[in-house]
Amino acid sequence: MTRTTSAVARALERIDRLDPALNAFVEVWPDEALAREREAVARRLPLGGLPFAVKGPTGIRSYAARRLIAAGGVPVGATSVPGPGTVWQTWGRGAHGRTVNPWRADRTPGGSSAGSAVAVAAGMVELATGSDGAGSVRIPAAWCGVFGLKTTNGLLPSPDRSGLASAGVLARSAAAAEPYLRHVLDGYEPPAAPTLPLPAVYSEDLGFADVDPEVAAVVRAAVDRLVAAGTVRLLDADCALLDPVRAWQAVRGGTPGDPEAVAVRRANDDRLDDLFAAAPLLLTPVTPNRPHGHEGPGDLYSTALTWAFNLSGHPAASLPAGFTGDGCPVGLHLVAARGADVPLLGMARAVENALPAARP
Repeated sequence: MTRTTSAVARALERIDRLDPALNAFVEVWPDEALAREREAVARRLPLGGLPFAVKGPTGIRSYAARRLIAAGGVPVGATSVPGPGTVWQTWGRGAHGRTVNPWRADRTPGGSSAGSAVAVAAGMVELATGSDGAGSVRIPAAWCGVFGLKTTNGLLPSPDRSGLASAGVLARSAAAAEPYLRHVLDGYEPPAAPTLPLPAVYSEDLGFADVDPEVAAVVRAAVDRLVAAGTVRLLDADCALLDPVRAWQAVRGGTPGDPEAVAVRRANDDRLDDLFAAAPLLLTPVTPNRPHGHEGPGDLYSTALTWAFNLSGHPAASLPAGFTGDGCPVGLHLVAARGADVPLLGMARAVENALPAARP
């Protein structure tokens, strides 16, 4: 008689086999995880022992992790985040060393939810928690070729006093991320299938970013496939925002009332309000650059296209768009109206259904 290996046991086996090379985890909890799984199955909890990872050593105490555990999810370990003194040198430090991109070990996986993205991309867990204060879920999702969602700011409890950071999830696909929203949101209702084609606005650079031409070409090709498939209908409009870099820095630095920051936020909010009054979806690249080496990106902000939406509070997601010629994953950025997290998930599922699973 063949004995079926449990989902948690399979996850632990993959972690044991793959993590010494990838360094996605700082801690792994095998005995506790197997015990939690037995309890979840015995109690017939809805998630039934679904293995997941939590971001960083404190992630187990996060609101999302506690809700997932209550629903029968099983945390198998804590994933890597930037270590002390590693501001640019590496975007994650696991138990055995720096966290590496599963597609190219000489490149960073992005951060700061570095280990969470790597653990999901390598199939070590089915989903992982993250948090996003400037792109910290969406950037590693893009650079590791997985799905990542930043929720609407303030929708879920966050320890970040600046208001910039919000909870998020990384998963193999938008469909695989659905259990996260279902169990962390009160009053969750499954998203209705969106009416296609989805009216959308496409912006390569949000009016200010300097985007790598090959990254832009990969994303534009993905958008063109969506149009050809009848999933998206592009409106004759663009999204030109003011560069949010100084406003973000002012808010993070504790001076949100800085006149320049206030003016930039107000102008960008007005422009985004007008955009989402006309279309439910904004499409951009996730990052202006491809995954850089572990020494850092130099003077280029990888956050150039993401942190505007931490300031504005809009929910935003990253979906795999394809690969550059040197084998680096590229992400397609989907942004929706504030509070439209569940509809955004439905739109993301429609988009991923129309995009082939590109591989280099």
